Formats: sequence, structure tokens, C-alpha cells
Amino acid sequence: MIDVQLIAKRIADNVEQVIVGKRNVVELTVLGLLCQGHILIEDVPGVGKTVLARSLARSVGCDFQRIQFTPDMLPSDVTGVSVFNQKTLAFEFRPGPIHTQIVLVDEINRATPKTQSALLEAMEERQVTVDGTTYPLEQPFMVLATQNPIEYEGTFPLPEAQLDRFLMRLNIGYPNKKEELDVLDRQQFAHPVNQLQQVVSLEELIATQDAIKGVYIDPVVKEYIVDIVRQTRNHPDVYLGSSTRGAIALYRLSQARAAMVGRDYVLPDDVKTLAVWTLAHRVIIGPAARMRDVTTPAIVQDVLDRLPVPGAQPRR
Repeated sequence: MIDVQLIAKRIADNVEQVIVGKRNVVELTVLGLLCQGHILIEDVPGVGKTVLARSLARSVGCDFQRIQFTPDMLPSDVTGVSVFNQKTLAFEFRPGPIHTQIVLVDEINRATPKTQSALLEAMEERQVTVDGTTYPLEQPFMVLATQNPIEYEGTFPLPEAQLDRFLMRLNIGYPNKKEELDVLDRQQFAHPVNQLQQVVSLEELIATQDAIKGVYIDPVVKEYIVDIVRQTRNHPDVYLGSSTRGAIALYRLSQARAAMVGRDYVLPDDVKTLAVWTLAHRVIIGPAARMRDVTTPAIVQDVLDRLPVPGAQPRR
């Protein structure tokens, strides 16, 4: 039996050698990896978004690629292109940078919607289609995308279909003074990410991803997840609530969190802890609420505060 708690702790501890003082963000990122999901990191430049992705890839021994999105990028720059070989008189496929295991899409909102859409099939179906031919992607596969929430000039907001395919939206934030001093000390001679070693094999990672699916969720807790999602659709400040994909994401993440803390069953607390990270980016605020500066995390938190938490049920 695979020890999910031990595997997750080894990965998080290793990444934390580089990402100082952000244990919660590191653990949420590991949860995303264990759930075979994709993560959107929305934060200002220079807080460690790229380093987090590189550290995670090194910790689990996955191939890593970085794609810098710009307005002049084409979808083929992401997925790959078929090139005619004059020697063989045949087209040969040259894979793009999406053909890796962990891919960092930097400043995803700087590319046009057409280029952003090149990620949709890869994120949802773990494959890309070029010139009518489908190419499966390596397993495990994870997209870590970043965007700057401050600078909007020359950017293209992510469409709802794109946002909905991200398991979670996270922000890292600045370190405190002590942590920032620690970062300076660690980088005096070399960047610590270059010394990171692999702590989990790909076989262990894939086995852990499979093991999470067996974590028990009581029907009452399942109903609680669905009620939360449905309440986001009925909230007076919401124009469009969370999709069913959001409910599936919260379901899977709750299983992973339970396993990460050493349980083989999910509690309502697991659901409450992850709901804001999982659902807030799937909610669209109504025009009147937008004028009042209402935020989507506040809406999801309001739903959690109003909705009764189910009582524990014995497993039969």
C-alpha cells in the first residue's frame, strides 16, 4: 500500500528548501500534482512562481519546459508543427514545448485567446491534435500557468472555458522579513534549485495519484460539495457560478488532502479548506457586485459561512 502522506511530505519538504515560508502554497501545489490537475498562479513578479514549478519538477524527476507567452505567439508554437522532409518526401511532426511532463506557461494572459486555446485539449484530454493527427502527452502531465494581476496593458483576460480547466488558482505573496533574509542567505553563492535532488520516483508518483482515488467520501460529504457548488450559482452577487467541473475538482482535492494528512476518509473540513482555492476562479461576479468591489473569494467564503456543515456519518 502506497503511503500518500509520506510521498507528499517528501515532495513538499524538498520544494520548501527553495520556496521559503510558503508551506501552504507548496502543499496546495503538491495536492494539484497528486490530483493530476493544473494550477494557475496569479501574483506579482519576483515572488517565486517560476522557481516553484522548477522545484516541483526536480523533486519528482519530471521533464520540465517553460513557455513564455507573448502576443505574437501562434498555437503551433505551443503544440508543434508538421514539417515536410524533402529527403523522405513526407511530413514529420516536430513537437512543441507542451510535449513534456511539467510545463510552466509564463504570463499566460499575454498571448491571444487563439494561442491560449491551444492549451485546452492538452489540459483536459492530455493530448494535442495537429493536422488531424492526435499525439498523446507524457504521463504525468501538469500545467503551471502564471499571470500578473497588476499589469493589464497588452494582456488578454483568460476566457471562462480556460479558467475552468485549472484545478486551483493560487497566490504566493511576499515573504516576511525573516524569510526574505533567509532567501538572501540561501542564494549567496548559487541558486538552491540547482542543488535539488529527486526524492520521489515517477512510479511512486503515479501510484500515489491512483491511490488517492480510493479515499472514502461519505454520501453526506458528497452532497455537501454539490450544495456548495450549487450555492455559488444562486448567490445574489453572482452572474455565473461554478461548473460541475468545479465540483469534481473539489471532490478530488478533498480526497488528496485527506490522504496527505494520513486519513483514508474525507471530512467536511477538507472541503471547507479547499473550496475558495478551487471555486473562486470559476465564479463570475455580477455588474452591481463588481461596482461594490465584491471579490469571488469573498463570495465562496460567504457560501461556506451560510451553508450548514454536515454531521459525521459512520462508514458502513
